[in-house]
Amino acid sequence: MSAATALERAAAVRLMAFDVDGTLTDGGLQIGPSGEAFKRFSVRDGMGLVLLREAGIRVALVTGRSSAIVEQRARELRIDTVLQGVGDKAAAMRELCAQAGIAPAQAGFMGDDWPDLPAMMAVGFAAAVPDAAPEVRRVAHWTATAPAGGGAARELAEHLLRTQGRLDAMLGRFDGRVA
Repeated sequence: MSAATALERAAAVRLMAFDVDGTLTDGGLQIGPSGEAFKRFSVRDGMGLVLLREAGIRVALVTGRSSAIVEQRARELRIDTVLQGVGDKAAAMRELCAQAGIAPAQAGFMGDDWPDLPAMMAVGFAAAVPDAAPEVRRVAHWTATAPAGGGAARELAEHLLRTQGRLDAMLGRFDGRVA
């Protein structure tokens, strides 16, 4: 795919969905003696999701696992759309697009492994983390250089905002250039 086509796809994104394990986390799970699971999230990735939301791009989490930890992180970031225990991520993305009143070409999905492929192929913009399965990287229109759970989602957010001409305005809110 040409770079122009990938940029055009990124420019059209109005809804960006993310897998959680292996995308917003490094994919590792720490399990305590009572069976409680722990996941590590990047603060910078969280800020990237907030920037997307504040720029008017809807943000959703779509994951095959179910976890109270994911619900807690979504609340912290004020992400309203959290779909857990999802077996058919493509169907979930089609439903999210219908609810948002947008075409699938205006949606994106970032993933890392085979269960994410159907969602990635159902949307207009597919993104991958750098250590994603080779099959996932092959269908991705864009691949992060920062690691999963360590800046990949933030890098994607900045890419989308830059492509859509919104990055300077968002940065200006913090550095005083733009009110």
